[in-house]
Amino acid sequence: MSPRAPKPFPHPDRAFTVREARGHGVSRRRLRALDFDKPFHGIRVAATETRFLDDRCRAFLPRMPRDGVFSHVTAAALYRIPLPVRLSTAPELHVSVPASRRAVDAKGIVGHKTSLTVDDWDERFGFAVTTPERTWCDLSSLLALPELVAAGDKLIARRLPQTTRAALERAVATYPSRRGIRNLRRALTLLSDRAESPRESLLRVAIVLAGLPEPKVNMRIFSAKGEFLGRVDLCYPHLKLTLEYQGDHHRTDRRQWRKDIARTRALQAEGWTELQYTQADLDDPTRFLEELRAMLTRLAH
Repeated sequence: MSPRAPKPFPHPDRAFTVREARGHGVSRRRLRALDFDKPFHGIRVAATETRFLDDRCRAFLPRMPRDGVFSHVTAAALYRIPLPVRLSTAPELHVSVPASRRAVDAKGIVGHKTSLTVDDWDERFGFAVTTPERTWCDLSSLLALPELVAAGDKLIARRLPQTTRAALERAVATYPSRRGIRNLRRALTLLSDRAESPRESLLRVAIVLAGLPEPKVNMRIFSAKGEFLGRVDLCYPHLKLTLEYQGDHHRTDRRQWRKDIARTRALQAEGWTELQYTQADLDDPTRFLEELRAMLTRLAH
C-alpha cells in the first residue's frame, strides 16, 4: 500500500523547531511526513530546502546559540576558500561560541569555544559567519602550512580579492588562540596575490620549503621582438625556465590542449625550458623537487 500523501500544512518557508510546530497544533505524525527534512535533532524544513551549504546553515538557525557564528570549515566553504578533500567533503557544520559559553554539542555540528569580537563576524550571507580574515586564522589549526598559504592566496588574489594582506596581518596580530599561530606567521611571508589556483600555491610553497629560490607567479612572457608568448604558472625569468601545472582539463579540453602545445612551442623557440607537473607531483613532490634542483643548477652554469 502506497504511503498516504501528507495533509497540507502552511509551515513557514524556513527551518522551524518541532516544539514550535507542536505549539501550533501540528501532530508528531505530520512532522514525520516525507515532505520534511530532518537536518538536525528537533528541526524540520521543507525537503527541497537543504540542497546547498547556505541552506543547511539556515536550517540550523533555530538552534543556533546566542552569539553563535558559523566558522572554520563552514565559513571557508561559504567564502569558497580552497580546502583539502578531507575537509571539503566533511558534512558537519562548524559553529563557534564565545569562550564563556558551552560549545555546541549536537549531531552534525563541530562546536568551538573562542574569543570573538564584533569585528570577527559579519552577516553577508544572511546569518552570522566569521570574517574571511578570522576564518583564515581559525583554519591554521586544521591546515598544513602549504594548504594555509593556498587559502590565503585565494583570499587576496588580484582577481576578486576578499581581503588584503594587511588585513590578514592585523588579524594574525590580534588572534586570541595560540594554536596554529606559528603557521600563520610563516604563511604570511609566503602569500602571493598573483596565484590563480590552489595547486600553483601548493607547488610554490613546496619549492620554497625545499630551500629552492621562489619562482615568479603568473608572469607574462614576451619574445625578443615584444610579441606576447603566454602567461605561465611559475617561472625563473633569468634562467628562462617555466613550471606548468597540468590539470585534467588540460588533457580533456581539446582547445586547451592545443593552446598549451602552441604556447610551449612558442616559448621553446625563444629559448625557454618548460617543466610540467601534475597532482602526482603534489602528492609526493620529492622527485619533482630533485629534478628542479638539478635543472636550476644546470641552467645557472
